[in-house]
Amino acid sequence: MGYAQNQPGYLLASHPTLFDQGEVHVREPFNAASWLVDRNVQNGLADSPAIYSQGRTYTYGQVQAKVQQASGALSELGVRPEERVLMVMLDGIDFVSVFLGAMRIGAVPVPVNPLLPGRDVAVIAADARAAVAVVSGQRAAVVADLHQIDSMKTILLAGEQSEGYGAPGDGVLEWAAVTERVGSVDAYPTWEESPGFWLCTSGSTGQPKLAMHRHGDIKYTCDTYAVHVLEANQQDTFFSVGPMFHAYGLGNSLTFPFSVGATAVLEPTRPPTPQLVAELMHAHKPTLFFCIPTFYAALNASELASNTFDSVRWAVSAAEALPAESYERFLERFGVRILDGIGSTELLHIYLSNNPDQAKPGTSGVPVPGYQVRIVDEDGVDVTAGEPGELLAAGDSMATGYWCRSETTRATFEGRWMHTGDLYRQDDDGFYTYMGRVDDMLRVGGEWVSPTEVEATLIEHENVLEAAVVGERDEAAIVRPVAYVVPSGSPPSGEELASFCQGRLAGFKRPRRYEIVEELPKTATGKIQRFRLREESA
Repeated sequence: MGYAQNQPGYLLASHPTLFDQGEVHVREPFNAASWLVDRNVQNGLADSPAIYSQGRTYTYGQVQAKVQQASGALSELGVRPEERVLMVMLDGIDFVSVFLGAMRIGAVPVPVNPLLPGRDVAVIAADARAAVAVVSGQRAAVVADLHQIDSMKTILLAGEQSEGYGAPGDGVLEWAAVTERVGSVDAYPTWEESPGFWLCTSGSTGQPKLAMHRHGDIKYTCDTYAVHVLEANQQDTFFSVGPMFHAYGLGNSLTFPFSVGATAVLEPTRPPTPQLVAELMHAHKPTLFFCIPTFYAALNASELASNTFDSVRWAVSAAEALPAESYERFLERFGVRILDGIGSTELLHIYLSNNPDQAKPGTSGVPVPGYQVRIVDEDGVDVTAGEPGELLAAGDSMATGYWCRSETTRATFEGRWMHTGDLYRQDDDGFYTYMGRVDDMLRVGGEWVSPTEVEATLIEHENVLEAAVVGERDEAAIVRPVAYVVPSGSPPSGEELASFCQGRLAGFKRPRRYEIVEELPKTATGKIQRFRLREESA
């Protein structure tokens, strides 16, 4: 099955073309799905393992067949190039086949957090104007909300159904049945600039936005971070705690391993536990492990055996700044160094990172080759080393903007530079240290206070697992730091924490009070939502 020659709105040719002032320029074809899968099969890796998931092994040849079936199914359902395919899916082979199958035919997959309530998923679906949605059976409860979207024409359930929805019907199809009855279609002639996929921002500061990425953005992150920092190769096995709907997990579990013909461990269970991680480590012996700071804290506090991560060459951390204390504890407990870095949905993966040859615990490292950063003051002027300011970043994997958010796009992207909203300073050795979100910084008694500095101090306490610091106005309307603390073991008292901080922090940096809580509000990727704590405090 192919595209009809009379299909409106699309130029069909063996090579994409661009008409410019009477001249025809031939663009080099590039389809990220073909680059990630077909290239490996063509290079003799058809029988090599691509995915370990739920007790099964999928070779690159089998993955290719799944992706081709998915592209045929989506075409059969009428999905055209550049139309959006909503994905409410847990990590696994179906996620891979739908994501790459959509890109293969020039469509735009839009993966969202599968744990979101149906109401929130429907808002994103309506925003994206998605006509087709593929939903993991375990998340079938969102179907009722998706039915309310005017643009939604077809909903498919992948895997076993649960959560009380029952069997497909009432306008809902079974993904397996659709893919089994169709053949493959040729890959659509996209190029690097072609619309590729959209990703939801994490929503650490409010309503998620849809960042629009091109086909070429995937290859760029693989050629930079995966090559220059991870030194990834075909013998590697990747295991990421971060989920695939997020930019961090998408690179760790799909694009990076497939770019070098390596293997990915995919686990749909959300949220995972330290024990589950240990079981997967024992079963598959990953060489590269990806995690987030809050889960590293959980691993450090667990009773896992000291040899749990013996197979790991490098561990990686992102999403939030990794405190030096967490780095040291993990190294002491498990003997593995963590490469901490910072990335973003807008730049698709990590652009500032520690690396095997340049590392300093407690910092985000140095720019990844292929990316550039600047630190500027409120007027956009570059600051001198040691001075804090907003971090600006640039790189060819940068999103083209936010879907239907023109004002936010203009405020975030200025030419080749992107405003990260993160406050940083660069030390004399060239390393960059995270000081918090620009909006999170506290002005106390005329002095700036970085919440991350206070939080890093608090977790040095043996009975503190996590901490978050926000500002609160006292009786005189003066802003004071307030700490929300998740205990590890016996909860410490406020007096104990105050005494602990007294010799470690200047007076204006010390919290005026300490709240002991069971957990901190976070995004699905582990970022602390300080704005929710500020709302609670107010």
